[in-house]
Amino acid sequence: MLSDRLDGFGAEGRPVHVPLLDAPGEKKTYVERASRSTNRHVLAIPEIAQVYLKDEKPTTRGTSSTWRNRRPSNRLAFIMFSSLAVALLLSSPRVLGSGDSSARCGILPDLITSSVSNLGSVEAAFVPTNSLNVSGTFNSVAFCRVNGSVPYPENNTVFFEVWLPDTAVYNGRFLAVGNGGMAGTIDYAAMLENASKGFATAGGDGGHRASENNGGDAYPGGVDLPYLHDRNQVLAWIRNSVALFTPPAKSITGVFYETQPRHAYYKGCSTGGAQGFALAEFHPDLFDGIAAGCPGNWYSHLALSFLWNQQATLSSGFLPQESLDHIKNAVLDQCDGLDGVEDGVLENPLACEFDLGSLACEDGATNTSTCLAPKQIAAARDIYAGPRHSGTNASLYPGFDLGSESEWMFQEGRLSLSFSLPLLQNMVFDDLSYNGSTFDWAAGVDALDERVGSLIDAISPDLTSYKAKGGKLLVTQGWADPYNAATWPIDHLDEVARVTGGDRYEWLSLFMIPGGGHCGGASTYPQNEKDLPVASHR
Repeated sequence: MLSDRLDGFGAEGRPVHVPLLDAPGEKKTYVERASRSTNRHVLAIPEIAQVYLKDEKPTTRGTSSTWRNRRPSNRLAFIMFSSLAVALLLSSPRVLGSGDSSARCGILPDLITSSVSNLGSVEAAFVPTNSLNVSGTFNSVAFCRVNGSVPYPENNTVFFEVWLPDTAVYNGRFLAVGNGGMAGTIDYAAMLENASKGFATAGGDGGHRASENNGGDAYPGGVDLPYLHDRNQVLAWIRNSVALFTPPAKSITGVFYETQPRHAYYKGCSTGGAQGFALAEFHPDLFDGIAAGCPGNWYSHLALSFLWNQQATLSSGFLPQESLDHIKNAVLDQCDGLDGVEDGVLENPLACEFDLGSLACEDGATNTSTCLAPKQIAAARDIYAGPRHSGTNASLYPGFDLGSESEWMFQEGRLSLSFSLPLLQNMVFDDLSYNGSTFDWAAGVDALDERVGSLIDAISPDLTSYKAKGGKLLVTQGWADPYNAATWPIDHLDEVARVTGGDRYEWLSLFMIPGGGHCGGASTYPQNEKDLPVASHR
């Protein structure tokens, strides 16, 4: 059972949430006490510190989440990569380069050209403090902005940037960030966030340009996406693009600071989470730590789940927002208090037993916001169950969990038109007029696996090479994620732990976020972002 797999991660050495206490002094005392203990590793995340208790035995099994969230507050503190989670690794002193950063940035292209191989182009410009605006946020740290490109087969190119913080704030670490959705652009918000924290930060465009692919938006289908017709660009998208730009980006970092970074990390969410798993599977030697949030690493079947949920809610099975809210509220009414705190957050959906039939309309009643018609109940049950192969009845992807219902609206149409249909039209059937309503849940699934999954999925449980090199893998997942089924990482990482063997807690961590959404908070759950003192373990 999934609850057993979840509980497996809660055995000896489980990660737990440090409580958010209302009194600042209490918060600080707890964190300082944790940081002094030799068998507790404090993860450096501002919104919520998390402590890895190596010796503490589980206090619950199969009931509440084994990542205990001791929350005296009645609001949720959600973490999702506001800071690099793998910065929990060994703390290192700052490494200072020689001379002024601005002057060194000016001569950097010449230095790079003479010492870094496999670069198609390189430019550099110094960015003073408060001179760059990224989505309303200005850079608080001056940095050298390097633009580069790396060629790859069939006349293709990955464009990337490296942002090198002023030597006074550089922390001696390299960090690569991933992409979202169908990629095609550099994630400048993630670049700014992490460069401002002292990381030499690199990011790429995924090996193709959104500007050449309908702006990166395939909605509502029927859109020709050239990169999906180029095998090398498809392979670069999730599997290879980060690996293509990381070696030269590391070298550029070393040239600028006159010493190589002490550690290299990767951080990404959604498609970026899939890229993280691809790095661990296909390029295990590149990174010391990988933080993968809400991972879409079974991307082909994630897209199938979008199509399944759209088909389930067609016509009279459609669930308007008021019906979705009604289901979620009923679930919370029954199960919110299972963790001992009624705070509007369902801590562990797997512990909740809820009868959807209790919301059925009485005979003769019409579809209202206070009851569900028979086809609506059937539709919701299909979403909970997840897609199945019509030939073998095998599960193709997990279903959604109790408490996530208010987040389902995009599952009823837009996600399928934005992701499922483009893959089917451009890669599986090579027909932009293909209608997803005709999809064969046996032959079509097999064709998708062969033509798409083999190129974009990163689901091998054998991450032995990454583990053997000392790599750490940290995965986060929101229980109310409106895109990804939350139990997918639980299921997959349990298999990873089984195949790799040994002590999973030495290198693998999974954090399930109550009320968490997709790479951020779920809009229908209370949010309370509080900063805690950051403690690091040497």
